[in-house]
Amino acid sequence: MRAPQLAARHRAAARGERTALADRVHGELAAELPDEDLGQDLDDCLDTYVLGSKPRCEEVEYLELVQEAIDRIERGR
Repeated sequence: MRAPQLAARHRAAARGERTALADRVHGELAAELPDEDLGQDLDDCLDTYVLGSKPRCEEVEYLELVQEAIDRIERGR
């Protein structure tokens, strides 16, 4: 197999792994926050969140969990 084909195959595999990881992390977060409508894009969850819309302790937990999930996806773990 030629180098360009190998590189393309490697990129496709890496994209698939990132997608699988993102799906897994998103699923874990949804299980931790079953009453939340997280949507597909976790960054949007943070961007559109209205501060003060939850009791303070719930708000802190929610924001930390969503940010942690985003960080896990970015780190690839």
